Amino acid sequence: MSHSTLYRELSRRERQIMDALHQHNPLSAKEIQASIPEPPSYSAVRALITRLVDKKVVMYEQQGAKYLYRPVVAEKKIQTSAVARLLNTFFKGSKHNAVTALLDAEGEKMTPEEIAAIERKIASLKPKC
Repeated sequence: MSHSTLYRELSRRERQIMDALHQHNPLSAKEIQASIPEPPSYSAVRALITRLVDKKVVMYEQQGAKYLYRPVVAEKKIQTSAVARLLNTFFKGSKHNAVTALLDAEGEKMTPEEIAAIERKIASLKPKC
């Protein structure tokens, strides 16, 4: 089973722990507990981390009496896999259709900085003449 498939099968609390680890790592169990919304007890967090280690999506290193945890797979790799599934599932593999849908989506307007970043990315994709 691939890591991206496994990530989809994680519980809500397991995903919260993975999100915390992708944002800041390595983290101790206490730091993970402080990083997730409405955290469960410390012992529950430790049990969840143990399950994630058993599922091979989290690894750890011991520093003295403290254990520090980090994700096995980089967030970028997980995002790339998720986007590929999204493209194939909802947009028949078309990046154009996906980008258009994102740009047309209702909700918050894009900031000038976000627009400029997208324009720079598009410019970098154009063939150099």
